[in-house]
Amino acid sequence: MRSMISVYCDSDGKKYLIRRSHTSVQFTPDSMIKSKERMIEFLKQERIGRIATTDKNGFIFIAPMNFVYHDDAIYVHGFPRGEKYENIERNPKCGFEVDKELAFLPSYFFEPPTDASLTDTLYISVVIKGIAKTVTDNQEKTDALTALMEKNQIEGGYEKLKPDMAAIRGVRLTKIMPEVMTGKYKLGKYWKPRDKLRIATRLMERAVKMPKRTLELLNIPGLDKLDESATKKLAWLHASEIVRMMGHTNTKEYPEISLVAEEIDW
Repeated sequence: MRSMISVYCDSDGKKYLIRRSHTSVQFTPDSMIKSKERMIEFLKQERIGRIATTDKNGFIFIAPMNFVYHDDAIYVHGFPRGEKYENIERNPKCGFEVDKELAFLPSYFFEPPTDASLTDTLYISVVIKGIAKTVTDNQEKTDALTALMEKNQIEGGYEKLKPDMAAIRGVRLTKIMPEVMTGKYKLGKYWKPRDKLRIATRLMERAVKMPKRTLELLNIPGLDKLDESATKKLAWLHASEIVRMMGHTNTKEYPEISLVAEEIDW
């Protein structure tokens, strides 16, 4: 019998994921990020988010956009006209989502290794429900766009933005004021310690044995231009960081693997 996933809600409405198989039933609490500071830190690191608005026919319209989290709000900019802006003018309620895939876990990382339903993905995501409005104050536009530039072009090299610039006056800036912000992550927090150690070990082993494949799964362009040494180093660094986020530290140098658990609370 293949394993199945279903959702169970207790009397308080708390959700649990249930994995049923022929051998056991495993309850896994939702992996929610409890710390708002962690969510804000994630938002400040990522560059692309997705804004969701409702069109005149009730369909959800989703668009990827550059963004910045600044002064407790999300700011996105673009051309003066567009479908998402028309939607916001009719209904300012919107959603905004940011996610990052960290690692794909093939079935052979799990037990039994041939069960395709066990394949998984490690990720982090933040979802915001909020109210959107067009920013018309040129000083606020300048401050938000300056924050966007400082986030994305940390090396500088651009003219300081000023409220009287034509580019500031001409750009459309939308401010999303969060009313609800939630974060989720899949990093094995609720796996049994021996299972998490096995997955972390196999992530490191894949980086050693299949460094190019490790990076290909991240859709990194230009891998064919890297030499073997650079590919190995990059794969090792990536796997080491993911394992650290899972709560393990590797105490050896490449290519030796010796993982020690440490407590990490999200």
